[in-house]
Amino acid sequence: METLTGPRMPCPEDTVARLLLLCLVLLQVTGASGTTDIVVAYNLTWKSTNFKTILEWEPKPINHVYTVQISPRLGNWKSKCFYTTDTECDLTDEIVSDVNQTYLARVFSYPADATDYTGEPQFRNSPEFTPYLETKLGRPKIQSHEQVGTKLNVTVQDARTLVRMDGTFLTLREVFGKDLSYTLYYWKASSTGKKTAKTNTNEFLVDVDKEESYCFNVQAVIPSRKINQKSPESPIVCTSQDKGVSREMLFIIGIVVLVVIVLTVILAVSLYKCRKRRGGRGGKESTPLNIA
Repeated sequence: METLTGPRMPCPEDTVARLLLLCLVLLQVTGASGTTDIVVAYNLTWKSTNFKTILEWEPKPINHVYTVQISPRLGNWKSKCFYTTDTECDLTDEIVSDVNQTYLARVFSYPADATDYTGEPQFRNSPEFTPYLETKLGRPKIQSHEQVGTKLNVTVQDARTLVRMDGTFLTLREVFGKDLSYTLYYWKASSTGKKTAKTNTNEFLVDVDKEESYCFNVQAVIPSRKINQKSPESPIVCTSQDKGVSREMLFIIGIVVLVVIVLTVILAVSLYKCRKRRGGRGGKESTPLNIA
């Protein structure tokens, strides 16, 4: 008896397996296409002056946004600058609570519509940053100066920082103490040869030539540091000394003038008395005699 044959029907188990494989491939393709536009941040850099601290990075986002996290070396992560399109984040408030601590930051990259993102975000870590050792020193200012005779006195004004204690912003001196010193560069206004002086306080008292005008500026320094030891130099300030006539010469001239005035007055009085006497004698001789 002849057996009839026809097209073979697929097994239900094979159909289900093929569908599952197709779904898996589609998910992989969809996941890959969803992450190709997300760029991981790079070139993370700390920018800090007098403890004003900002983290910068690249690139400018196109189809994604960033979120920043910061943590002390042994602390917990704290998020800042949520889903931002900026490439910088101000972290001053986090680091000024303990400027001796070492901090680490990281920048996460999310799709532009981050609210619907359920995947694992990509991120990059920053270098470690210790504010006390690395923040740059701002340009100092000269508060006052005075040149008297052979002494030049210069006072440096301490810059305010964003470090707080009991609600008050501390100065550089209050934060660094004896670690902070100042260098004074001074020279005659008529020359370019510079001299230097150093102090661990805010006061300079240096010897200068009498009756010479001087120019000078100052620079903040932390000698114990390995990097960012020196601040930019302050604006140049100059004294003004009048060389025309000294104080001693003015005193001598004053005495001479006084003597001349006194002699002139004495001479004038003497001449007046002499004329008066002569006038009296002449009057008596010209008076006629009375004849009884």
